[in-house]
Amino acid sequence: MATMTPIFGRTGARIAGLALAGALASLAAMTAPAAAQQTVRIALPTKTYFPTIIAETAVRQKLFEKEGLKAELTVYRGGAEAFEAVAAGAADITLGSCAIVAAGINKGVKTKAISGSGLGYNGWFLMVKADSKIQNVSELAGKKVGITSAGSASDLLAKWTVADKKVNFTSVPLGGGGLVPNLLSGNVEAIVLYSPLSFKVLKDKSVRVLVDYGKEVPQHLSGVWIASDKLIAEKPELIQKVNNALFGAMVSLKANRADAIKLVAEVDEIPPDIAEAELDGNILKLSSTGEMKKEWIDRALDLAKLIGMKDLAPASEVYTTKFTPVPTK
Repeated sequence: MATMTPIFGRTGARIAGLALAGALASLAAMTAPAAAQQTVRIALPTKTYFPTIIAETAVRQKLFEKEGLKAELTVYRGGAEAFEAVAAGAADITLGSCAIVAAGINKGVKTKAISGSGLGYNGWFLMVKADSKIQNVSELAGKKVGITSAGSASDLLAKWTVADKKVNFTSVPLGGGGLVPNLLSGNVEAIVLYSPLSFKVLKDKSVRVLVDYGKEVPQHLSGVWIASDKLIAEKPELIQKVNNALFGAMVSLKANRADAIKLVAEVDEIPPDIAEAELDGNILKLSSTGEMKKEWIDRALDLAKLIGMKDLAPASEVYTTKFTPVPTK
């Protein structure tokens, strides 16, 4: 500034300084929205699964943007891999079971459920090929049953079947996209399948149902949105915003039937009639509030223990109610 003063004079220098300050302020104003926007990385267990529909709805309706967030969605091969991504710091949020959170805590993987999503496994079935000779679950003894991945919801249901039906079979991890092809090709005798794929194969009559998990498994908190303790402690406002956007999407899906069917059909790449079955048989039964109760989680953990999961953290350590969703409109 000392070299500028002789040229412009003190007044000129002051004017130049004000102009520069004004320009910088304008530039800051122009870049402020982008700088203020936080990125949230969401790990989705598989593509054709309700968490993907919820997250995609929030993205397409710009609900994350309204909360000042930029959402990056990544699809994994199953619930266990998605949870591992959060544990490793490669993702911020995922959807999984209370059991996987409780099991991780006592192994040093500190996460918590930040909101509840489902109170049952609606749309989940144990299935065999339509022309299979197997008519009863007991006939799966010694056979191979396909699941998405070890530690996933499909693994939990497979193990529940073993315990509840008193039958021993081998669970084979195939990834979400590998379940139906491996069943139809005869590589496995049965699969644990989630909606909307379950509704699709039921519609085309390529499979038969041995167990309807939505009806047979005792009601409990079956699906929760999960974040790491580190993120919860360091960025609580981010967690609140994520919950707001996700449950804003849930409210929208339940309120706008025609739009919901269209979106489910597009995202899951299924016909409208299958999308409608997914909406009615699963999505409309999901939580719109994110409510979590200790007794719901206790029941989920008891179920996990029945199927052989051990060293689980108590329910009080599994969840937090600090981030009650205020659905984004």
